[in-house]
Amino acid sequence: MPPSRALSGALKPLSASPIRPRTASNSIQLQSSTSQSRAFSAHPVSSTDTGHSSSHSDQYDPPSGWLYNVPPGEKYKNEGWEALWVWGVWGSIGATVVAYAYKPDTSIQTWALEEARRRLEAEGILPDSSADGPEK
Repeated sequence: MPPSRALSGALKPLSASPIRPRTASNSIQLQSSTSQSRAFSAHPVSSTDTGHSSSHSDQYDPPSGWLYNVPPGEKYKNEGWEALWVWGVWGSIGATVVAYAYKPDTSIQTWALEEARRRLEAEGILPDSSADGPEK
C-alpha cells in the first residue's frame, strides 16, 4: 500500500457525530479504534525496518566482551584520524603552556610597584637603579 493511502486512512475523523458523554461501550470503542490506528500507522515501529533511517549502517554494535572490540593477542589498528587528533590536542596544549609561561605580566600590583619606584626615583628618595649599572 502506498504511504499516501495509509496516511489518508489515519487522518480520517473517528466519528462525525457530536460529542456524547463517555460510557463503558464508548470507551471500549475508542480504545479499539486507537489501537487500530496505531497498527496501521505510516511509520511502523520495528527494529528490522531500516528503510526510513537516515544512516546506512547499523546503529548498535553488539558487545563482544573485548576492549575496543579487539581480541586478546591482536594489535589495535589505528584509524586515519587518530594520529592527527593526538598531535592536534597535545600540540595545542603544549602551545598554550608555552604562551602562558611567556606572557607579559599585566597585573595591577606589578604596574603599581614600577610606578611607585619611578616616582620615588624622580623625587630623589630612591637612588636611580639605571645609573648604578649591572650589579656584580
